[in-house]
Amino acid sequence: MPREFSRGKRIGDLIQRELATLIQTEIKDPRVGLVTINEVKVSRDLAFADVYFTMLPEGSEPQGVEVLNSASGFLRSQLAKVLSTRTTPRPRFHFDHSIENGARMSKAIGEAIKKDEANHRPDEADQS
Repeated sequence: MPREFSRGKRIGDLIQRELATLIQTEIKDPRVGLVTINEVKVSRDLAFADVYFTMLPEGSEPQGVEVLNSASGFLRSQLAKVLSTRTTPRPRFHFDHSIENGARMSKAIGEAIKKDEANHRPDEADQS
């Protein structure tokens, strides 16, 4: 039975905190806006760290993915100074669409509820 909080999860959480700070302070590229690291999934062999992020301004995600992936070597070397592992996972950046999808689904559910309530509203004429 796996542990509740595995080593990979702990390393992922540490990488998430460190990358958030490093991107904010060390990456000076103007194409990178405000970046939020949502999740880091580390492979079992600690070779890769899949980093899921969102960024502002919206619409700049293709450039953000490109810039962050090109800076992954630098970020990996900075992570190596903090991590106490034999190998440092190579970061791979992916734009996280889950927040956009969640907002879109929430809006659709709200519209469906309003439509359903409008269709099932009793007529005032029937109540007399």
